[in-house]
Amino acid sequence: MATVAEQLRAARQAAGLTLQQVADITKMRADRVQAVEEGNYDAFTAPVYVRGFVRTYARLVHADEATVMAALDAELAQSERLREHPSLTGQNQGTLDRIMLRLSRINWRLALPVLIVLAVLVVATWIYRANERAWAEDPLNGVAPAVYQPPAGAADTLPLPTPPVR
Repeated sequence: MATVAEQLRAARQAAGLTLQQVADITKMRADRVQAVEEGNYDAFTAPVYVRGFVRTYARLVHADEATVMAALDAELAQSERLREHPSLTGQNQGTLDRIMLRLSRINWRLALPVLIVLAVLVVATWIYRANERAWAEDPLNGVAPAVYQPPAGAADTLPLPTPPVR
């Protein structure tokens, strides 16, 4: 059976495409396309990227995707670094992981408007109660008692209205 690199290269050449054209169409970097055609999977950080690139490349050049992916699985099984998938269930979850998981399950399109309305209600209630306390207090509560004495003679005379001018 031909390697993945040989199958993809032959299909690309049959389609009349260059490496740069494949890179442009698939939005992959040209060095990654070349690495796939050379069978250099160590250029990728994880097997999921290799599988994604190879699947996209195979679809573009109309290669038999099932055959290419089966050959890729066989080739990746020989690579020690890319052979095993990282375990996602064996890791202990921390508090932050559980919180982030629960937050990711919230429908924020519904929750955010509700939270905004609640925040506005809380602020409005706080302002209303603060003003209510201020209105309930007597403004002269802290003033010492005193006796008002008007100036002498001020109440004895009142100014007379001036007669209208004719």
